[in-house]
Amino acid sequence: MASNAHSYESGRLDLPFVGICTFGKSRHETDPAKWNADFVVLGAPFDFGTQWRPGARFGPRAVREASTLFAFGHAGAYDHEDDVVYLDAGKVRIVDAGDADIVHTDTIRSHLNIESSVREILAQGSTPVVIGGDHSVNIPCVNAFRDRPPMHLVQIDAHLDFVDERHGVRYGHGNPMRRALEQDHITGLTQIGIRNVSSTSREGYVDARSMGSDIISVRQARSLGTAGLLARIPAGRDYYLTIDIDGFDPSIAAGTGTPSHGGFLYYEMLEFLDGLASRGNIRGIDLVEVAPDYDASGCTAILAAQLLLNLIGRIAHHRE
Repeated sequence: MASNAHSYESGRLDLPFVGICTFGKSRHETDPAKWNADFVVLGAPFDFGTQWRPGARFGPRAVREASTLFAFGHAGAYDHEDDVVYLDAGKVRIVDAGDADIVHTDTIRSHLNIESSVREILAQGSTPVVIGGDHSVNIPCVNAFRDRPPMHLVQIDAHLDFVDERHGVRYGHGNPMRRALEQDHITGLTQIGIRNVSSTSREGYVDARSMGSDIISVRQARSLGTAGLLARIPAGRDYYLTIDIDGFDPSIAAGTGTPSHGGFLYYEMLEFLDGLASRGNIRGIDLVEVAPDYDASGCTAILAAQLLLNLIGRIAHHRE
């Protein structure tokens, strides 16, 4: 039989189901001195702030595994509609730093560990990409920027998350946007996708608006269109972006603790995020509330991974 060895490429094919599940099969490195990265991915597997269905502690692992689907190939991600190669390995350096340490039942210690990890990322000049975990992990993420230039906070979510205190709870997943606007370095808040029965009462909406929030539902966002929605956000600013996966419709994101019908679809949000990345500088990201056990198909984690990889690619592109 004639040999066909010449037809094989050298090196590893490294299919999605082969190897260790780092985010996008990026380099795993826990030593900050060795990161040398534009984006550092951090898991925050904390869900003790959940009021109903737990399970988001398994979000980081699920999203990492799903992300391997999009790591097959070594020539970046070519978008034929934009005629742009995103995530070119020679231009976009991504490192997976593993997870912040979580201490069971101890919210304060766990949050401090997340904050410390994000601070390390910032100290290395990298952009943190944090995968939760419930939405309370946004509190330590935002706190980590306390000594840095002011930012405008953009939230994609079905719920307002603006409870002040309930039965002594101030740091659960219903509190993060309130805690953020109490910080001097957060100059404003745009809340997009808010709809239906919510965890926040009418008083919370009144308080949010009085403290500087612009609240936009899914129907309002669609009426405005992408350009009109972007116009509601101050231009030329530094942004922190927090994405709750329940901002998407449960028809494509069932794997979350508090699904809410009437949410966004993939492309309308990707177009918005691309516009946001070109409108200012996205300095930090968290994506939260992926609870994989509620979605046997794995599509929720795939959505999260696909969205984050596309977002990272577009942020890097617009920074160029």
